[in-house]
Amino acid sequence: MIKDITLGQYFPGKSLVHSIDPRMKIVLTCVYMVALFMATNAYGLALSVVFIIVITAISSVPIKIVLKGLKPIIPIVIITSIINAFYIPGAKIFSFYFLSMTYPGVAQAIFMSFRIIFLIIGTSMLTYTTSPIALTDGLERLMAPLKFFKLPVHELSMMMTIALRFIPTLMDETDKIMKAQMARGADFESGNLISRAKSLIPILVPLFISSFRRADELAMAMESRCYKGGEGRTRMKQLKITKKDYIASFAFTFLFVVTIFSRT
Repeated sequence: MIKDITLGQYFPGKSLVHSIDPRMKIVLTCVYMVALFMATNAYGLALSVVFIIVITAISSVPIKIVLKGLKPIIPIVIITSIINAFYIPGAKIFSFYFLSMTYPGVAQAIFMSFRIIFLIIGTSMLTYTTSPIALTDGLERLMAPLKFFKLPVHELSMMMTIALRFIPTLMDETDKIMKAQMARGADFESGNLISRAKSLIPILVPLFISSFRRADELAMAMESRCYKGGEGRTRMKQLKITKKDYIASFAFTFLFVVTIFSRT
């Protein structure tokens, strides 16, 4: 399960999705999330689903990686589906004591499952196709107006990007620690919930120590290179809005408008 978490991973490529300006990708990802949650019927949801499938195909990100990233949310999808199937009133399919599965509940369960799955796929496309450096620059440019309120925009965007960047690293580290503990006889699967939680302590302690060590090494590396950030910092690659970005914004605007009209 640890290896199935692909959040924060970047897959280099030369696709159309990779070449879109990171600022535009961040904004359009937010637009897609809003459109997905505003879809209240099958037509709006189907449009969002087809839309993200096309984007995934254009991005050239391996479909195995996309599906692998969905494995950790399977329990969430199952729990959400069960709650909707049994607790939404309507025509009953069958009853078991005080629980009743209804036709509207099953329909809503399917609807919510698709919404959660494609929400994860849509947001994952942002990190799959955007390098950490480009993501940092994009966040910093978008949050530039906050400098008026004396907020450390550059530092905030840097911290957010570093946090995303180190998620895969921490997952690999956790997997290594678990295997090392299992080789020493640790058992993480048997027992009740409390005993399983207690068995995680031998993992959390070395993981926290390793994380603090990595953070200290990263800080020292940045200081040794006289990294200051913020004012006066130059960039090798300048962000520019091109024709491809306008086409992408038009496509997402079309998705948003059609989703709004499909609600009526």
